[in-house]
Amino acid sequence: MLQALDVHQPDRVPVWIHAVNEIAVLNIARLLRPEVPEPKAVNLMSQDEMFALLDLLFVIHEDLEIDGFTALPLSELAAVDNLDDVHFRDQWGTVWARGPHGMAYVVESPLKDPRDLDSYRRPGVGPAEMFMVQLARERFGQDKAICFLMRGTFVRSWRLRGMQALLMDMVDRPDFVHRLAEVVTGYNLELCQSLVEAGADVLIVEDDIAGNDRTLMSPRHFQEFIAPYNQRCLDYAHRHGLRVVRHSDGNLWSVLDTLLAMGYDGLNPLEPQAGMHLKRVKDYCGGRICLLGNIDCGDLLCSGSEEEVEAAVMQAIADAAPGGGYVLCSSNSIHPGVRAENFSAMVRAAKAHGSYAKEA
Repeated sequence: MLQALDVHQPDRVPVWIHAVNEIAVLNIARLLRPEVPEPKAVNLMSQDEMFALLDLLFVIHEDLEIDGFTALPLSELAAVDNLDDVHFRDQWGTVWARGPHGMAYVVESPLKDPRDLDSYRRPGVGPAEMFMVQLARERFGQDKAICFLMRGTFVRSWRLRGMQALLMDMVDRPDFVHRLAEVVTGYNLELCQSLVEAGADVLIVEDDIAGNDRTLMSPRHFQEFIAPYNQRCLDYAHRHGLRVVRHSDGNLWSVLDTLLAMGYDGLNPLEPQAGMHLKRVKDYCGGRICLLGNIDCGDLLCSGSEEEVEAAVMQAIADAAPGGGYVLCSSNSIHPGVRAENFSAMVRAAKAHGSYAKEA
């Protein structure tokens, strides 16, 4: 996987899971182990249950020979304050609601007025944030690339302010947007420092900025309010030897040149429904960046046949693998709607058809 991120040609096309929901972990694990616990939202799990879930995630990566493991900071999994059976508050003061499948969504942001930022105090980065990185390194050694998913400038900012309010602020209160970006970037740089000390290989900057048709903000606003702050984390990671992958759902064509100029090592997840057609992206980017993703998890991995999954994997390999610089994974997270059998078929097909030696 590290060779692919350097846009070199490894022995075969690597396979990676960039994100997976706890329900999906259990569904996939049932194909590999006879006894799996009943589904439960991760925010409601005891510490023992969370360890058991993590062990199943490790088993999936081992048994299916996945080439990279993605760790999360523990603060992404833990509620600071459970308000009721559905709602909880995180360490940033943002209130979330748990969905029916365990996936939570923001319902209340702490910065209701821009003046609230004057008295707001962001959380610090504790040693426990790297706990999953350290466990993965102990478990896998050097056999897998250890990745770490960090929320980027836009995601952290809108969670604090609300997405619609933040997008309006870019027009009406640009100074406030920059101040808020400085706050979250300070935290992210601390997180990057801890990541380097923990010995990870890859930083994933997860910063969703687009829908299926276009970016949520104008390219000019992206370049002014978002790119410079993520650039500071990217540069820090590069100075300390990490590869950096930029994750954003949606149609990124209007900002693709900016992302390439920033110097990211990889781009993920390349949603086909959003116009990120793999061969077109490969032809446009050439050897400038590694591409990760594009196997449709919105329809194909949910309701397609295993034969259709295999055909899509073969097409992706044909479109993006030549010359190296391609990592095969889904076009978004492995969510509860993904059929475990189709996920397994995707991995098997990658192993069966992804050998560069066969192409030679």
